[in-house]
Amino acid sequence: MSEQLTLSAEARDRAGKGASRHLRREGRVPAVVYGNNEEPTSIHIEEKALVKVLRTGHFMNSVVMIDVGGKATRTLPKDVQFHPVTDRPLHVDFLRISEHATVTVAVPVRFINEEKSPGLKKGGVLNVVRHDLELVVDAAEIPDDIVIDLSGYDVGDSIHISAVTLPKGAKSAIEDRDFTVATLVAPSSLKGETTATGGGEAAEGAEGEAEGETAEAPAEGGEASEG
Repeated sequence: MSEQLTLSAEARDRAGKGASRHLRREGRVPAVVYGNNEEPTSIHIEEKALVKVLRTGHFMNSVVMIDVGGKATRTLPKDVQFHPVTDRPLHVDFLRISEHATVTVAVPVRFINEEKSPGLKKGGVLNVVRHDLELVVDAAEIPDDIVIDLSGYDVGDSIHISAVTLPKGAKSAIEDRDFTVATLVAPSSLKGETTATGGGEAAEGAEGEAEGETAEAPAEGGEASEG
């Protein structure tokens, strides 16, 4: 289960671009907490503390307790805006949730048993189509990641969502199709060998046809001479 995170915050009295810029100069990041049939609450968070949890790699699929003046609110991060040049966080949106609310989150996939994949053993390449899976889960049971076992997969095989084991109580947010999560593709060297082999066979066939045409030519010429 994903680790629960905690961030201390302070209420934000003023809104607007000017106020937000002032907060950022002070090392704070503006944010808003909304949802659960309550009025939105404007807050600001210490930038260093936010960057630290962002670097955990699972911030967006973790329950985050927002502590304002000793009162904690259970939330789920929904969006983080970053500066296009410096990559500093500029603003965060948090969704209020109850302890066992049903939420939709993007959970990263993790592959295991690469050494037990015949396709990878022969030099195949794992092509990851979806690095995250969008799941519908209980907020108290959000997984850190989804493990996919590569045992037995060969070059040319595809791994679809139907073949992925999801945690109990979790389901894919996409239910109208059996989408591809990853494929095993042939390495360029193997593709080159296949092409070369095919080209050699084609060349041999062409040579054979040319020899046949050459052998038949004198016979046709001979008949013409006799005539």
